[in-house]
Amino acid sequence: MKIVICTKQIPSIEDVRFNRETGTIVREGVPNEINPYDRRALGQAVELKRQLGAEVVAVTMGPPQAVEVLWECLAVGADRAVHINDRALAGSDTLATARVLAAFLTRERPDIVFCGKYSVDAETGQVGPEVAALMGIPQVTGATSFHLDGQTARVERETDEGIDTIEVELPVLLTAAERLIRPPRVDVAKMENAKSAQIEAVTGAGLGLAADATGFAGSPTWVAGIDEVKPARTPIVVRDDDAGRASERVIELLRERGLFDSIRRSQTLEPLPAASAAPAADKAIWVVPELIHGELAPVTLELLGGAAMLAREIGGAVCAVLIGHDVERLVPDLGRSGAEVVYLADDPRLSSYDCETFAWTLGEAIRAQRPWAVLVPATSQGRDYAPRVAAELQLGLTGDAIGLELDAEGRLCQLKPAFGGTIVATILSKTFPQMATVRAGMLKARQPRSGSQPAVVRLPLDDLPEPRARVVERDIPAGEDGVRLDEARIVVCAGAGLGGPENLTYVEELATALGAALGGTRRVVDAGWMPRQKQIGLTGTIIAPDLYVGVGVRGAFNHVIGIQCSGTVVAINNDPEAPMMQQSDIAVVGDYRDLAPALAKAFHGLD
Repeated sequence: MKIVICTKQIPSIEDVRFNRETGTIVREGVPNEINPYDRRALGQAVELKRQLGAEVVAVTMGPPQAVEVLWECLAVGADRAVHINDRALAGSDTLATARVLAAFLTRERPDIVFCGKYSVDAETGQVGPEVAALMGIPQVTGATSFHLDGQTARVERETDEGIDTIEVELPVLLTAAERLIRPPRVDVAKMENAKSAQIEAVTGAGLGLAADATGFAGSPTWVAGIDEVKPARTPIVVRDDDAGRASERVIELLRERGLFDSIRRSQTLEPLPAASAAPAADKAIWVVPELIHGELAPVTLELLGGAAMLAREIGGAVCAVLIGHDVERLVPDLGRSGAEVVYLADDPRLSSYDCETFAWTLGEAIRAQRPWAVLVPATSQGRDYAPRVAAELQLGLTGDAIGLELDAEGRLCQLKPAFGGTIVATILSKTFPQMATVRAGMLKARQPRSGSQPAVVRLPLDDLPEPRARVVERDIPAGEDGVRLDEARIVVCAGAGLGGPENLTYVEELATALGAALGGTRRVVDAGWMPRQKQIGLTGTIIAPDLYVGVGVRGAFNHVIGIQCSGTVVAINNDPEAPMMQQSDIAVVGDYRDLAPALAKAFHGLD
């Protein structure tokens, strides 16, 4: 058995700096490291080597210094290391990178390919699925456990709602989630020995790739600009022995910041623009709805609202591609929310989400209709199938966009955060349709309009492929049907400072009073107080609510970087020196057991 681990060297996110004059990332003097998710993939590959006697091959694509990650792989237990190092590959986007890796992997003929879930610098999560598509093998993204029985793998995959258990035949590509396995420790002596080991050097030409298929020339997307995102927070400290008075002061400060007016505005839907009387055939903007328990997810309505605004500017039409079973009943809802045409794939074989069948259905529709743009929710599901579609159709894809706008030339500018949200890159695409996955809460849903009945076009499904990665079990934790963190306008976060799960009632009552979604820090989730889907931070969910309230949150870098796009940050902690207090707008010093109930009471008293 052969296992290949694809790994990437990234700069330390905490040390990356931004040059405001040049608008570029400063990497000089910044230490590099192996991508954290890749460490999990490496650990799982080496564990399988121990269990099965498999050969483990580590490969990386990057400049000369990227060889350092291969040393670590060899020190941990990889048998071979391959460095794809070629100046001609510079400027490769995700698809161009995937082409190179797929060419190498096709030559190697592995049984299992492991990648990290995503790299924490770019945060795309696209390369793994794109490689799988180009190789023509199934994929399982976000793997949290892996067991092999002969040629059949049983994989648990994390989703936004819970855990899917999947059975899939080899060969397969998997992306490693944070909780797949503990990252392996590196022995210093073995690391030194690895530095003298032979590293196989490979070039793009050596893999049989044409020059125009790699590097900037072969990349369907490019970065048109970079802007720094650095919210300036000067904390106002609230300290009062009387929790009631402290809470009233917090309310007063929130009023002064205009928070309540902001929340009311965000809850007031603006009307949809009028549809174009004669939309251009080549300017259709497609939205792929996502369903939660058989109903349209809020992010679907947001994407339709955003698409309607873009369509008005370019003279196009808004269309929806509705995939599932027993979903035709949702067509009127899509029409009221802005869809003028619904491409319908309603079939019992689509009753349960499967990456390959969903990707095939959307891909065939795109081939037939050639829309101007395709917008997909940046959920665990959308991030799974959208890259596969993009690779199969050789299209550019921007992952996790937080905004869409048109430039002076009428091009779609896709705004993508990177480096934990510390920068936002403007991405443009050379290919059509332009594709993007879009985060929830970033675009605005519009007020539904009455009397709108969209045209329905039924998609042919005669050649729908059989799933190769079969969902055999779906586990959704009880009580997790509420508002998702990435959609919430108000979030209350529990920190390890609560002391134990029995004290979660304090933050739960505060969240109820605020009408907020409830989340937790990594330590809270690791301790089992909350499911993984509730983790807020760089390796959890990155949020951007109008109001964030952290209770007993220490403020580790991983967490703080995941909330920095929040409108107003309130921290409650008995330690005034806790890092979270310095990263807040309002720092409330005191015992949460007094302050949380008092603040809940104060919010209950508001109109």
